[in-house]
Amino acid sequence: MEFIKQLFRNQFIWISVLSWFIAQAGKIFTNYFQTKEFDIGKLIGSGGMPSSHSALVMSLAVRIGRVFGFDSVHFAISMILSFIVMYDAAGVRRDAGKQAKAINMLFQHSDITFEEQLRELVGHTPIQVFAGAILGGIIACVI
Repeated sequence: MEFIKQLFRNQFIWISVLSWFIAQAGKIFTNYFQTKEFDIGKLIGSGGMPSSHSALVMSLAVRIGRVFGFDSVHFAISMILSFIVMYDAAGVRRDAGKQAKAINMLFQHSDITFEEQLRELVGHTPIQVFAGAILGGIIACVI
C-alpha cells in the first residue's frame, strides 16, 4: 500500500501529467482558431499544437534539474531521453503520418478495400515540438 501512496505523492509524475493535460487541452483551442470547430476529441488525440509528448518529457527533465541540479546524472538521463522523444515526434512519427496519408490516397483510387483509413496525424512539426517543450519547461518552473 505504501507503493501506491508514494506514486500519488510523486511530484515528478504529477507535474509531467499536468503538462501533458494542459498541452492536450491547448490543442482544442489551437484547433478552434484554425478550423473554427470545437473538437473535444483533440483532448485525447495525437499530433497538433502543442506537442503533449514534448511538454510531458520536458517538464519532467526541467523538474528533475530543479530538484537534483542541472549537473546531475538524473537530469542528464531525463534530458537525453526527452531529446529522443522529441526527435521521434518530429521525425519518425511525422514521416509515418505522411506515409499514412499517401497510402490512404492510394486506397481511395484502387479496387482494394480497406476496413478503415490509417491515422494521418501522428507526428508533429518542429514548431509544435518546440512549443510543447517550452510549455512543459514553464510549467515545471512555475509549479
